[in-house]
Amino acid sequence: MSSVAREWREIPGRYNLKGTKCENCGSIFFPARDFCPKCRRAGIGKVVPYNVCRTGKVYSFSVIHEAPDCNNAMKPYAVAMVQTDDGVLVSAQLVDVDLDKIEIGMPVRAVLRKLDADGASGVIHYGYKFVPNL
Repeated sequence: MSSVAREWREIPGRYNLKGTKCENCGSIFFPARDFCPKCRRAGIGKVVPYNVCRTGKVYSFSVIHEAPDCNNAMKPYAVAMVQTDDGVLVSAQLVDVDLDKIEIGMPVRAVLRKLDADGASGVIHYGYKFVPNL
């Protein structure tokens, strides 16, 4: 079970693909970071909020046939590394797609979807998934 406070802290990244960008070197981070590991001291105070592009292409993918019990209802399903149009690699589930038609380089876009819930009356977890962008 996760806490409500943690849910609220993670909302910008999970709901809106909010990351950060170092204004010193131009590196983009998702999930967001407070400091730039490349610039270190030179980047202090220069890491700012950044909206990661919601469109991109499948960089790599895998179709999951055997999964933990909590994902039994979804089997088989696809997960992918998506390279967004601004160069960020994001991992997520691919949905609304025929698993046999997924290809490297396939254009996709991020959508907000329900991920799971903590019981019948618990916190509902939402997040991004990717769908074909045809």
